[in-house]
Amino acid sequence: MAVRPIQVSIDQQLLRRVDADPEAKRDGRSAFIRAAIESYLRLKERRAFDEQLREAYGGRAAELEEEFRPLMDAQTWPEGD
Repeated sequence: MAVRPIQVSIDQQLLRRVDADPEAKRDGRSAFIRAAIESYLRLKERRAFDEQLREAYGGRAAELEEEFRPLMDAQTWPEGD
């Protein structure tokens, strides 16, 4: 994968935290920052997906329970000891 150099400004305290991290020491600042950005973007996508689920199904617990009740009632559960 081709990489393109960019310039990013960060404050000294954050730079010290990055430089102190074992992963940054092992792989370098650029790799560390790329991994952090990837992680952040995945988290953002997951939060957006979770929000879509909340909007789609939020407040419908009773309706969904009614819909699935026949399936739940038909299941057999193991006897406890």
